[in-house]
Amino acid sequence: METVTLSSKYQVVIPRSVRTRLGLRPGMKLQVVEYNGRVEFLPVRKAVELRGLLKGLEPVIKRENDRL
Repeated sequence: METVTLSSKYQVVIPRSVRTRLGLRPGMKLQVVEYNGRVEFLPVRKAVELRGLLKGLEPVIKRENDRL
């Protein structure tokens, strides 16, 4: 686990080891999410990059008997 410091301009430098593992590049967009008192940065991916993400997922949904 790495520790970073929040600057007076509210900026954070993402450590090189994390940038490398996640394939982050300058100019990439990141979503900022507050979740249970913590801040998470999620890379915004193009739709093309998500192709095959759900491969092997079973599309059958069990429905209750009173539903169509």
